[in-house]
Amino acid sequence: MALTALKVKNAKPGRHVDGRGLCLFVKPSGARTWVLRMQRNGRRRDYGLGSALDVSLAEARDAAAALRRQVREGVDPVAERRKSRKVVPSFETAARDCYEALKEGWKNRRHANWISSLENHAFPLIGTKPVDQVDSTAVVEVLSPIWLEIPDTARRILQRIGAVLDFAHIKGWLPDEVSLRSVRKGLPRQLDKGGHLEAMPYADVPALMQKLAAAVPTSGRDALRFTIYNAVRSNETRFAVWTEFDLDKAIWTIPGERMKAGETHIVPLSAPVVALLRRRWNERDSDTGLVFSNDGKKPISDMTMTKLLRDDGIRGVTVHGFRSAFTDWSSERTRFPKEVADKALAHKLPNKVEAAYRRTDFFDKRRSLMARWAEYLDRTDTQNGKGKDAATTASEPIPLRAAA
Repeated sequence: MALTALKVKNAKPGRHVDGRGLCLFVKPSGARTWVLRMQRNGRRRDYGLGSALDVSLAEARDAAAALRRQVREGVDPVAERRKSRKVVPSFETAARDCYEALKEGWKNRRHANWISSLENHAFPLIGTKPVDQVDSTAVVEVLSPIWLEIPDTARRILQRIGAVLDFAHIKGWLPDEVSLRSVRKGLPRQLDKGGHLEAMPYADVPALMQKLAAAVPTSGRDALRFTIYNAVRSNETRFAVWTEFDLDKAIWTIPGERMKAGETHIVPLSAPVVALLRRRWNERDSDTGLVFSNDGKKPISDMTMTKLLRDDGIRGVTVHGFRSAFTDWSSERTRFPKEVADKALAHKLPNKVEAAYRRTDFFDKRRSLMARWAEYLDRTDTQNGKGKDAATTASEPIPLRAAA
């Protein structure tokens, strides 16, 4: 016979059947629990429906009917219940878990720094959002401000967000794989993909350096000046640590894992660079931390130096382009061999036979070259050919003894 509210209240310890698999279990302690017993895929399963103190007979019957309907429709109520109980992490948490899980397998360890691009561009916008709520619209929101400004970085961030979402799917935080193929359709076309990065004419670089030197020093301004003085890549500056420098000998040793070519690169430091570093050394937070950082731990954004250019009204020019400006200056205003400038830029020789026989790194000549570059950058506007003496100054090559 079907149960009644009174029978439920007065039921003795044991199992009391209401019908169609709905039962009331009463323990010797007096605790009363609703259970629905059903067959699913040939197996008997018991589904708890809660305490009789909280769930009335009518509510238990409604819950039992809903569960039967789910089973008829092919839904596993237990799996659905587990899913509802599962805590879905934020996108930032999922990204950091993904990073920790994958980084050891990367052959080129400099890619281990990819988390910083998400810290700078993705986390501020979608970091707190549950990872299962990160869709194409959210990704477009992240990429829109940087898609045309720093296209290479934007494309890498798109790939990394995709990797995080794939990782979240494997971990069970996302029920289905998320495709980000539609993201590009919501963004403008990136022009000149794979072309040369636009450079500032070398004759204009000293004026920029004067502005940077005259402004209040910041990590970003110091990093940009340092990058231009040394004609290095921005990441080589951003991730430089104090242990790589010997200021007494005025050299900077960049380990191979941080170089594009994978080989250790020794940079001779000019006098203005040493002075800049000694000032930052006196303001450091750590003897081993990052040189260009506000706390010695977190690197500046790859957009920080570019933003300084944009704030000064300089459009299109990239930080990487200052390497081209250095090359043009060296070719047109000095008599240093091209091989010396190439070695200063840490370019790898395309000819493997030539590379095998050329053992020198032209260190002494590179030291002279970088000293002349620093002198050129620190000249006044008049000295650089922008004043009344332009006709005589701008065309004068640096004497041959500079290459000695």
